[in-house]
Amino acid sequence: MIESLLVANRGEIACRVFRTCRARGIATVAVHSDADAGALHVREADAAVRLPGAAPADTYLRGDLIVKAALAAGADAVHPGYGFLSENAEFARAVLDAGLVWVGPPPGAIEAMASKTRAKELMAAAGVPLLAPVDPATATGADLPLLLKAAAGGGGRGMRVVRELADLAAELRAASAEATSAFGDGEVFAEPYVERGRHVEVQILADAHGTVWALGTRDCSLQRRHQKVIEESPAPGLPDELCAVLREAAVAAARAVGYRGAGTVEFLLSPQGRPYFLEMNTRLQVEHPVTEEVFGLDLVALQLAVAEGAALPAEPSAAEGHAVEARLYAEDPAAGWAPQTGRLHALEVPGAVPVPGPVPGLGPVGAASAPRLRVDTGYSDGDTIGVHYDALLAKVIVWAPTRAEALRALRHALRRARVHGPGTNRELLVRSLGHPDVTDGRVDTGFYERHLDALTTPVPGERYAAVAAALAAAAARTTGDTLPARIGGWRNMAAPAQRKTYGEHEVRYRATRDGFVVEADERHEGHEGHEDDSGDDGDEVQVVAAGPHRVSLEIGGVVRHFDVRAYGDEIHVDTAAGAYRLIARPRFSESSHRTPPGSLLAPMPGTVVRLAPGLAEGAPVTAGQPLIWLEAMKMEHRVIAPASGTLTALHAAPGHQVEVGTLLAVVTDPDAPDAPDAQEESA
Repeated sequence: MIESLLVANRGEIACRVFRTCRARGIATVAVHSDADAGALHVREADAAVRLPGAAPADTYLRGDLIVKAALAAGADAVHPGYGFLSENAEFARAVLDAGLVWVGPPPGAIEAMASKTRAKELMAAAGVPLLAPVDPATATGADLPLLLKAAAGGGGRGMRVVRELADLAAELRAASAEATSAFGDGEVFAEPYVERGRHVEVQILADAHGTVWALGTRDCSLQRRHQKVIEESPAPGLPDELCAVLREAAVAAARAVGYRGAGTVEFLLSPQGRPYFLEMNTRLQVEHPVTEEVFGLDLVALQLAVAEGAALPAEPSAAEGHAVEARLYAEDPAAGWAPQTGRLHALEVPGAVPVPGPVPGLGPVGAASAPRLRVDTGYSDGDTIGVHYDALLAKVIVWAPTRAEALRALRHALRRARVHGPGTNRELLVRSLGHPDVTDGRVDTGFYERHLDALTTPVPGERYAAVAAALAAAAARTTGDTLPARIGGWRNMAAPAQRKTYGEHEVRYRATRDGFVVEADERHEGHEGHEDDSGDDGDEVQVVAAGPHRVSLEIGGVVRHFDVRAYGDEIHVDTAAGAYRLIARPRFSESSHRTPPGSLLAPMPGTVVRLAPGLAEGAPVTAGQPLIWLEAMKMEHRVIAPASGTLTALHAAPGHQVEVGTLLAVVTDPDAPDAPDAQEESA
């Protein structure tokens, strides 16, 4: 029996494993980098061991240090979580060689599936359908489009879609460089890219006694940059015959490598519904909660039981209902999915259950009259979102009797959530869950390529949020034991209009004996109508009530409520129609230093990972040429030349840590001395 467990990971998955351990009376041990010294997973563990440094290569990827930490803390088992060393066979062997229990598949099974090329050979021998590989050296136009993939690792790293033969060589080099940086293995292979394919996977669980479970299907087609955003179980719209084929193929894959523990077999479905094996992940997946919810299982508890030698029942419990998971990321989808960093002031999803969905005893959830909401996170109020690790803030999961109810309840939960701090993809998730293609089950991996612009338009009604922010600030100044509060609002003459500016919105209001009066914004006078339920910022505003944290406004004859929280100059306004993050501008703006024309500024905090070949001061560059690659939160971004010209300054070098706005380089365009600042786009 496992008495004490070390989780060789961080963040959300470490917290997730710890919750099951606490429920089962198992002591917990965390490991942490210096950047994670105060992280939630460290605070929740019974004991913690420091891994000196901040970069993953110095900390969470140091298997030798983690094994030493487990022994020093008295742990008798190690759970790898997902990512980092979770699919590293040598780490698994080191854990076993140290006399510890490895909560994962046998090292041989990990090794067999670690290389996607070798895994495909094994799957072909087991009769699993495959996409035929393409030799890049002999590829022709008829083979396009191609998908380049790193042979090791996952998470979208080292993946490129090639649509033009002339781009193949450069994309191969870029994919290999990224794979080397992420996994220490630059091997890349090519296969046909299936347009509008669906990403469907099967959760498996196997014991050491010959039982293999195939736990339904999951659809993970909604992806950005080959990384999943929204997942659901069961995959919608699949014929029973196809589901049976996928389950049988997944079981065959597990048996082919003598699998044990939890794992996932991933498939790509063509638009015609033909399945192709993609890869097998020899670990717990990020999206495992949707399977837990529909089967009423605790997969972590089952992992522990299998590691202790327990036998699974011959068949799992029957699936019930539908579950959908949305990944809440600290990122800006409209800016190339750029990660966002800073202090997380508040993270709350009202109505979430305090446990991770599965019920005690591993029994089925049972029919429910109402949806069930669950949140898995590695953050709490006041934590800092840094640059070193993944941008995932939380996973919000809803189970409901039907798919339509689950989508609606998840959309509602995200809309009502308080997420105060750096920008997130919350609005994108809400709009995605209500998009007709999603509600009708017409999803595929190209969804965001086609719909991103429409899904990232600004939330209407920001002016009303600014009005609410200004009135809440005024109410805070006149409430309580302050001097204005004690003397009241009486004046012998009409009060002059007060002004507050948030971004581009100037709010003018007056305090009267009957309350606040908002003056019209000249920029909107004469405009009528609504873009949606939140208005088009042009309707007359009447103040119904104004307090320090809640303001009610009558807009176009409809009373709407605004919840306001201020964190210095950063103001968050939550409404039923959307959430707003405002920055209060000072009354008197200070002059600032203007950067030279053609400046390439860091669009985000991160690490410079590489420069374009031959890049040096004095080198000629062309407009749109990628010059500098930054990495932040496990995502790579490239900074491109704003115009053709000469690189007259270079301040970046591989390994440099940079903050937002750091001057990286300057490109001088002799024909356009006032060229705009550099642009950034996703790699």
